[in-house]
Amino acid sequence: MPNLASPQPNRGWSFWWKPALFLLVACVGLYYVKWSPYYLKAFVAADNHSIGASILHDQQSSPLAAALAYAQVYFLAIWKAAVLAVILGSLLQVLIPRDWLLRLFGRAGLGSTVRGGLFALPGMMCSCCAAPVAAGMRRQQVSVGAALAFWIANPVLNPATLVFMGFVLGWGFTALRLVAGIVLVVGVSLIAQRIARPDQVPEAALGAVAEVSAVESQPFLGRWLRTLWQLFWSTIPVYILAVLILGAARVWLFPHVDGAMANSLVWLVPLAIVGTLFVIPTAAEIPIVQTMMTLGMGTGPAVALLMTLPSVSLPSLLMLRKDFDARVLVTVAGLTMLVGVLCGLIGAAIL
Repeated sequence: MPNLASPQPNRGWSFWWKPALFLLVACVGLYYVKWSPYYLKAFVAADNHSIGASILHDQQSSPLAAALAYAQVYFLAIWKAAVLAVILGSLLQVLIPRDWLLRLFGRAGLGSTVRGGLFALPGMMCSCCAAPVAAGMRRQQVSVGAALAFWIANPVLNPATLVFMGFVLGWGFTALRLVAGIVLVVGVSLIAQRIARPDQVPEAALGAVAEVSAVESQPFLGRWLRTLWQLFWSTIPVYILAVLILGAARVWLFPHVDGAMANSLVWLVPLAIVGTLFVIPTAAEIPIVQTMMTLGMGTGPAVALLMTLPSVSLPSLLMLRKDFDARVLVTVAGLTMLVGVLCGLIGAAIL
Protein backbone atom coordinates (compact mmCIF):
# COMPACT_ATOMS: atom_id res chain seq x y z
CA MET A 1 0.00 0.00 0.00
CA PRO A 2 1.56 3.37 -0.99
CA ASN A 3 2.49 5.78 1.77
CA LEU A 4 0.58 8.93 0.78
CA ALA A 5 1.94 10.88 3.72
CA SER A 6 5.62 10.41 2.93
CA PRO A 7 6.13 13.62 0.86
CA GLN A 8 4.63 15.83 3.56
CA PRO A 9 7.56 16.12 6.04
CA ASN A 10 9.94 17.55 3.41
CA ARG A 11 7.33 20.02 2.16
CA GLY A 12 6.45 21.04 5.70
CA TRP A 13 10.11 21.64 6.61
CA SER A 14 10.55 23.74 3.46
CA PHE A 15 7.41 25.67 4.28
CA TRP A 16 8.64 26.64 7.73
CA TRP A 17 12.38 27.22 7.77
CA LYS A 18 12.50 29.19 4.53
CA PRO A 19 9.73 31.70 5.34
CA ALA A 20 11.16 31.98 8.87
CA LEU A 21 14.57 32.86 7.44
CA PHE A 22 13.01 35.47 5.14
CA LEU A 23 11.13 37.00 8.08
CA LEU A 24 14.32 37.08 10.16
CA VAL A 25 16.34 38.80 7.42
CA ALA A 26 13.52 41.28 6.77
CA CYS A 27 13.04 42.19 10.44
CA VAL A 28 16.74 42.52 11.25
CA GLY A 29 17.43 44.47 8.06
CA LEU A 30 14.47 46.81 8.41
CA TYR A 31 15.22 47.42 12.09
CA TYR A 32 18.79 48.43 11.27
CA VAL A 33 18.03 50.42 8.10
CA LYS A 34 14.58 51.88 8.80
CA TRP A 35 12.81 51.28 12.09
CA SER A 36 15.51 52.32 14.58
CA PRO A 37 16.77 55.41 12.67
CA TYR A 38 13.23 56.62 11.98
CA TYR A 39 12.18 56.16 15.60
CA LEU A 40 15.02 58.43 16.68
CA LYS A 41 14.35 60.92 13.87
CA ALA A 42 10.74 61.31 15.04
CA PHE A 43 11.99 62.92 18.26
CA VAL A 44 14.21 65.26 16.22
CA ALA A 45 11.21 66.26 14.09
CA ALA A 46 9.07 66.86 17.19
CA ASP A 47 11.72 68.97 18.94
CA ASN A 48 13.11 70.94 16.00
CA HIS A 49 10.19 70.93 13.53
CA SER A 50 12.78 69.94 10.94
CA ILE A 51 14.46 66.73 9.80
CA GLY A 52 17.43 68.36 8.07
CA ALA A 53 18.37 70.49 5.10
CA SER A 54 16.90 70.16 1.64
CA ILE A 55 18.80 67.75 -0.58
CA LEU A 56 18.55 70.41 -3.33
CA HIS A 57 20.00 73.27 -1.33
CA ASP A 58 23.46 73.37 -2.94
CA GLN A 59 22.29 75.42 -5.99
CA GLN A 60 24.64 73.86 -8.55
CA SER A 61 24.90 75.59 -11.94
CA SER A 62 27.06 73.06 -13.80
CA PRO A 63 25.18 69.89 -14.92
CA LEU A 64 28.21 67.64 -14.40
CA ALA A 65 28.93 69.02 -10.94
CA ALA A 66 25.22 68.79 -10.11
CA ALA A 67 25.08 65.15 -11.22
CA LEU A 68 28.09 64.11 -9.16
CA ALA A 69 27.10 66.12 -6.10
CA TYR A 70 23.54 64.85 -6.09
CA ALA A 71 24.57 61.24 -6.72
CA GLN A 72 26.98 61.38 -3.78
CA VAL A 73 24.41 62.78 -1.36
CA TYR A 74 21.62 60.56 -2.66
CA PHE A 75 23.48 57.24 -2.62
CA LEU A 76 24.99 57.92 0.80
CA ALA A 77 21.41 58.33 2.05
CA ILE A 78 19.92 55.21 0.45
CA TRP A 79 22.64 52.63 -0.17
CA LYS A 80 21.82 50.50 2.89
CA ALA A 81 18.14 50.38 1.96
CA ALA A 82 19.01 49.60 -1.67
CA VAL A 83 21.21 46.66 -0.67
CA LEU A 84 18.49 45.36 1.65
CA ALA A 85 15.87 45.74 -1.08
CA VAL A 86 17.81 43.66 -3.59
CA ILE A 87 18.43 40.98 -0.96
CA LEU A 88 14.75 40.87 0.02
CA GLY A 89 13.58 40.93 -3.60
CA SER A 90 15.76 37.91 -4.39
CA LEU A 91 15.01 36.01 -1.18
CA LEU A 92 11.30 36.51 -1.77
CA GLN A 93 11.64 34.40 -4.91
CA VAL A 94 13.48 31.50 -3.28
CA LEU A 95 12.28 31.42 0.34
CA ILE A 96 8.56 32.18 0.19
CA PRO A 97 6.45 29.35 -1.30
CA ARG A 98 4.86 30.60 -4.49
CA ASP A 99 1.42 29.30 -3.54
CA TRP A 100 1.53 31.46 -0.39
CA LEU A 101 2.20 34.56 -2.47
CA LEU A 102 -0.47 33.65 -5.03
CA ARG A 103 -3.09 33.00 -2.38
CA LEU A 104 -2.45 36.44 -0.89
CA PHE A 105 -1.63 38.51 -3.95
CA GLY A 106 -2.31 36.39 -7.04
CA ARG A 107 -5.85 37.34 -8.02
CA ALA A 108 -6.48 40.63 -9.75
CA GLY A 109 -8.92 42.63 -7.65
CA LEU A 110 -9.47 44.96 -4.72
CA GLY A 111 -8.63 42.45 -1.99
CA SER A 112 -5.26 41.52 -3.45
CA THR A 113 -4.43 45.18 -4.10
CA VAL A 114 -5.28 46.22 -0.54
CA ARG A 115 -3.18 43.38 0.86
CA GLY A 116 -0.27 44.50 -1.34
CA GLY A 117 -0.53 48.02 0.08
CA LEU A 118 -0.71 46.77 3.68
CA PHE A 119 2.27 44.49 3.08
CA ALA A 120 4.30 47.61 2.18
CA LEU A 121 3.73 49.55 5.40
CA PRO A 122 6.54 48.00 7.50
CA GLY A 123 9.06 48.55 4.68
CA MET A 124 8.96 52.37 4.62
CA MET A 125 11.21 52.46 1.54
CA CYS A 126 11.54 55.02 -1.22
CA SER A 127 10.18 54.11 -4.65
CA CYS A 128 13.57 52.97 -5.97
CA CYS A 129 14.32 50.75 -2.98
CA ALA A 130 10.83 49.25 -3.11
CA ALA A 131 11.22 48.49 -6.84
CA PRO A 132 13.45 45.37 -6.50
CA VAL A 133 10.97 43.80 -4.08
CA ALA A 134 8.06 44.65 -6.39
CA ALA A 135 10.05 43.10 -9.25
CA GLY A 136 10.57 39.97 -7.17
CA MET A 137 6.84 39.79 -6.51
CA ARG A 138 6.03 40.02 -10.20
CA ARG A 139 8.56 37.32 -11.04
CA GLN A 140 6.58 35.07 -8.71
CA GLN A 141 3.43 35.88 -10.75
CA VAL A 142 1.88 38.19 -8.16
CA SER A 143 -0.89 40.26 -9.74
CA VAL A 144 -0.08 43.62 -11.30
CA GLY A 145 -2.37 45.47 -8.88
CA ALA A 146 -0.87 43.94 -5.73
CA ALA A 147 2.73 44.52 -6.84
CA LEU A 148 1.97 48.13 -7.82
CA ALA A 149 0.18 48.78 -4.53
CA PHE A 150 3.21 47.47 -2.64
CA TRP A 151 5.57 49.60 -4.70
CA ILE A 152 3.60 52.86 -4.41
CA ALA A 153 2.47 52.42 -0.80
CA ASN A 154 6.04 52.08 0.48
CA PRO A 155 6.89 55.77 -0.02
CA VAL A 156 3.41 57.32 -0.11
CA LEU A 157 1.93 55.69 3.01
CA ASN A 158 5.20 55.46 4.93
CA PRO A 159 4.12 55.82 8.61
CA ALA A 160 7.39 57.47 9.61
CA THR A 161 7.16 60.05 6.83
CA LEU A 162 3.59 60.90 7.84
CA VAL A 163 4.74 61.49 11.42
CA PHE A 164 7.68 63.63 10.29
CA MET A 165 5.36 65.62 8.04
CA GLY A 166 2.97 66.33 10.89
CA PHE A 167 5.69 67.69 13.14
CA VAL A 168 7.46 69.69 10.42
CA LEU A 169 4.72 70.95 8.07
CA GLY A 170 1.56 70.49 10.11
CA TRP A 171 -0.99 67.73 10.61
CA GLY A 172 -3.25 69.14 7.90
CA PHE A 173 -0.59 68.22 5.34
CA THR A 174 -0.34 64.76 6.89
CA ALA A 175 -4.10 64.18 6.74
CA LEU A 176 -4.27 65.24 3.08
CA ARG A 177 -1.26 63.08 2.19
CA LEU A 178 -2.79 60.07 3.96
CA VAL A 179 -6.21 60.32 2.30
CA ALA A 180 -4.81 61.14 -1.13
CA GLY A 181 -2.16 58.46 -0.68
CA ILE A 182 -4.78 55.76 -0.11
CA VAL A 183 -6.64 56.91 -3.21
CA LEU A 184 -3.39 56.93 -5.18
CA VAL A 185 -2.26 53.49 -4.05
CA VAL A 186 -5.56 51.68 -4.50
CA GLY A 187 -7.00 53.67 -7.42
CA VAL A 188 -3.89 53.79 -9.60
CA SER A 189 -3.11 50.13 -8.95
CA LEU A 190 -6.61 48.99 -9.89
CA ILE A 191 -6.71 51.13 -13.04
CA ALA A 192 -3.27 49.90 -14.08
CA GLN A 193 -4.38 46.32 -13.42
CA ARG A 194 -7.31 46.78 -15.81
CA ILE A 195 -5.15 47.98 -18.68
CA ALA A 196 -2.49 45.31 -18.13
CA ARG A 197 -2.35 42.42 -20.54
CA PRO A 198 -4.56 39.41 -19.69
CA ASP A 199 -3.11 37.67 -16.66
CA GLN A 200 -3.12 33.94 -16.02
CA VAL A 201 -2.34 34.29 -12.34
CA PRO A 202 -5.83 33.36 -11.05
CA GLU A 203 -5.65 29.94 -12.71
CA ALA A 204 -2.04 29.53 -11.61
CA ALA A 205 -3.08 30.30 -8.06
CA LEU A 206 -5.65 27.51 -8.08
CA GLY A 207 -3.13 24.90 -9.06
CA ALA A 208 -0.16 26.20 -7.11
CA VAL A 209 -1.02 24.43 -3.85
CA ALA A 210 -0.44 21.00 -5.38
CA GLU A 211 2.51 22.05 -7.53
CA VAL A 212 6.10 21.20 -6.56
CA SER A 213 8.42 23.07 -8.91
CA ALA A 214 11.50 21.34 -10.27
CA VAL A 215 13.38 24.61 -9.79
CA GLU A 216 12.63 24.57 -6.06
CA SER A 217 14.35 21.20 -5.72
CA GLN A 218 17.68 22.73 -6.72
CA PRO A 219 20.20 23.77 -4.01
CA PHE A 220 19.08 26.89 -2.18
CA LEU A 221 22.37 28.80 -2.30
CA GLY A 222 22.78 28.37 -6.06
CA ARG A 223 19.18 29.42 -6.70
CA TRP A 224 19.52 32.46 -4.49
CA LEU A 225 22.81 33.68 -5.98
CA ARG A 226 21.43 33.27 -9.50
CA THR A 227 18.24 35.12 -8.58
CA LEU A 228 20.19 37.83 -6.76
CA TRP A 229 22.41 38.47 -9.79
CA GLN A 230 19.47 38.57 -12.20
CA LEU A 231 17.60 41.05 -10.01
CA PHE A 232 20.69 43.20 -9.45
CA TRP A 233 21.65 43.33 -13.13
CA SER A 234 18.13 44.18 -14.30
CA THR A 235 17.59 47.01 -11.79
CA ILE A 236 20.72 48.60 -10.34
CA PRO A 237 22.85 49.71 -13.36
CA VAL A 238 19.95 51.59 -15.00
CA TYR A 239 19.09 53.00 -11.56
CA ILE A 240 22.56 54.50 -11.10
CA LEU A 241 22.58 55.94 -14.62
CA ALA A 242 19.13 57.51 -14.23
CA VAL A 243 20.07 59.11 -10.89
CA LEU A 244 23.14 60.71 -12.50
CA ILE A 245 21.05 62.05 -15.39
CA LEU A 246 18.40 63.50 -13.08
CA GLY A 247 21.11 64.92 -10.83
CA ALA A 248 22.43 66.85 -13.81
CA ALA A 249 18.95 67.81 -15.01
CA ARG A 250 17.99 69.36 -11.66
CA VAL A 251 19.87 72.47 -12.80
CA TRP A 252 16.87 73.07 -15.10
CA LEU A 253 14.12 71.04 -13.42
CA PHE A 254 13.87 73.09 -10.23
CA PRO A 255 13.44 76.80 -10.93
CA HIS A 256 14.33 79.60 -8.56
CA VAL A 257 11.63 79.82 -5.92
CA ASP A 258 10.01 83.13 -5.10
CA GLY A 259 6.63 84.56 -4.19
CA ALA A 260 5.44 84.24 -7.78
CA MET A 261 4.97 80.46 -7.32
CA ALA A 262 1.33 80.87 -6.47
CA ASN A 263 -1.56 78.39 -6.41
CA SER A 264 -2.16 78.17 -10.13
CA LEU A 265 -1.97 75.48 -12.81
CA VAL A 266 0.94 77.39 -14.34
CA TRP A 267 3.05 76.06 -11.47
CA LEU A 268 1.06 73.00 -10.39
CA VAL A 269 1.32 71.08 -13.65
CA PRO A 270 5.07 71.52 -14.29
CA LEU A 271 5.96 70.77 -10.68
CA ALA A 272 3.72 67.68 -10.65
CA ILE A 273 5.55 66.42 -13.75
CA VAL A 274 8.97 67.18 -12.27
CA GLY A 275 8.00 65.63 -8.94
CA THR A 276 6.87 62.43 -10.65
CA LEU A 277 10.10 62.03 -12.61
CA PHE A 278 12.65 63.18 -10.04
CA VAL A 279 14.21 60.82 -7.49
CA ILE A 280 14.70 61.46 -3.77
CA PRO A 281 15.50 59.44 -0.64
CA THR A 282 12.79 58.52 1.85
CA ALA A 283 11.10 61.58 3.43
CA ALA A 284 13.36 64.01 1.54
CA GLU A 285 10.27 65.71 0.13
CA ILE A 286 9.62 67.24 3.58
CA PRO A 287 12.77 69.42 3.87
CA ILE A 288 12.56 70.20 0.15
CA VAL A 289 9.04 71.57 0.50
CA GLN A 290 9.78 73.23 3.84
CA THR A 291 12.69 75.14 2.28
CA MET A 292 10.70 76.11 -0.83
CA MET A 293 7.75 77.35 1.23
CA THR A 294 10.14 79.44 3.32
CA LEU A 295 11.34 81.03 0.07
CA GLY A 296 7.79 81.87 -1.02
CA MET A 297 6.29 78.81 -2.70
CA GLY A 298 2.49 78.61 -2.46
CA THR A 299 0.61 75.81 -0.70
CA GLY A 300 -0.72 74.30 -3.93
CA PRO A 301 2.66 73.67 -5.59
CA ALA A 302 4.02 72.47 -2.24
CA VAL A 303 1.29 69.85 -1.90
CA ALA A 304 1.80 68.77 -5.51
CA LEU A 305 5.46 68.09 -4.75
CA LEU A 306 4.61 66.34 -1.48
CA MET A 307 2.45 63.87 -3.41
CA THR A 308 4.55 63.32 -6.51
CA LEU A 309 8.17 63.48 -5.34
CA PRO A 310 8.03 60.28 -3.24
CA SER A 311 5.41 58.34 -5.20
CA VAL A 312 7.35 57.18 -8.26
CA SER A 313 10.39 58.37 -10.19
CA LEU A 314 12.00 57.88 -13.56
CA PRO A 315 14.71 55.58 -12.10
CA SER A 316 12.15 53.39 -10.34
CA LEU A 317 10.01 53.20 -13.48
CA LEU A 318 13.05 52.11 -15.48
CA MET A 319 13.97 49.55 -12.82
CA LEU A 320 10.60 47.85 -13.36
CA ARG A 321 10.63 48.00 -17.16
CA LYS A 322 11.09 44.22 -17.49
CA ASP A 323 8.44 43.27 -14.94
CA PHE A 324 5.50 45.46 -15.94
CA ASP A 325 4.01 46.27 -19.33
CA ALA A 326 5.09 49.69 -20.62
CA ARG A 327 1.44 50.78 -20.74
CA VAL A 328 1.13 50.04 -17.04
CA LEU A 329 4.16 52.13 -16.10
CA VAL A 330 3.10 55.04 -18.32
CA THR A 331 -0.37 54.91 -16.77
CA VAL A 332 1.07 54.95 -13.25
CA ALA A 333 3.25 57.96 -14.05
CA GLY A 334 0.42 59.86 -15.74
CA LEU A 335 -2.08 59.21 -12.95
CA THR A 336 0.50 60.19 -10.33
CA MET A 337 0.95 63.54 -12.06
CA LEU A 338 -2.84 64.00 -12.19
CA VAL A 339 -3.24 63.18 -8.49
CA GLY A 340 -0.47 65.66 -7.71
CA VAL A 341 -2.25 68.46 -9.57
CA LEU A 342 -5.63 67.68 -7.99
CA CYS A 343 -4.12 67.49 -4.51
CA GLY A 344 -2.36 70.79 -5.09
CA LEU A 345 -5.69 72.43 -5.93
CA ILE A 346 -7.35 70.87 -2.89
CA GLY A 347 -4.46 71.82 -0.64
CA ALA A 348 -4.56 75.43 -1.84
CA ALA A 349 -8.25 75.55 -0.93
CA ILE A 350 -8.22 73.93 2.50
CA LEU A 351 -4.74 74.32 4.02
